[in-house]
Amino acid sequence: MAAARFCNYHSQAIRHIRYLLSRELALTLACSLILTRMDYCNSVLYCAPSSSIQILQRAQNNAARIVLQAPRRSHARPLLRDLHWLPIQHRILYKVAVLIFKSRSSATAPTYLSRHIKTHVSERTLRSSTAPLLDKPFTRTDFVNRAFRCVA
Repeated sequence: MAAARFCNYHSQAIRHIRYLLSRELALTLACSLILTRMDYCNSVLYCAPSSSIQILQRAQNNAARIVLQAPRRSHARPLLRDLHWLPIQHRILYKVAVLIFKSRSSATAPTYLSRHIKTHVSERTLRSSTAPLLDKPFTRTDFVNRAFRCVA
């Protein structure tokens, strides 16, 4: 996976100069170089195989160890919690949910995303008729289920 290679390359570069950096500066470098690459195209990674997610998770764990100057074998979950970083799987869900929320509620959202999301219209009068539920289109394959309109 190219994103993981990019993240590992920059993690090693930060590791070489880490002793010169303060914690805040190392955190800023990691966020701007590594986490932004992990966040790129989160909707494509939604429902991706767990092997792909694990590769990115290892890269994020490595970045957390470098920023906090923790040993290579230390457990990553407390480090991620200390940095306030979500694990990759949760990060993907969060970013996709934010994108869907913005496309539904904000006028500044791109129209090409808003067009793909359809509101559910029920034939009967139900208590849930007033709730802004979204309609999930019928699909036949798992590949199509990963499309933005189905994820929403």
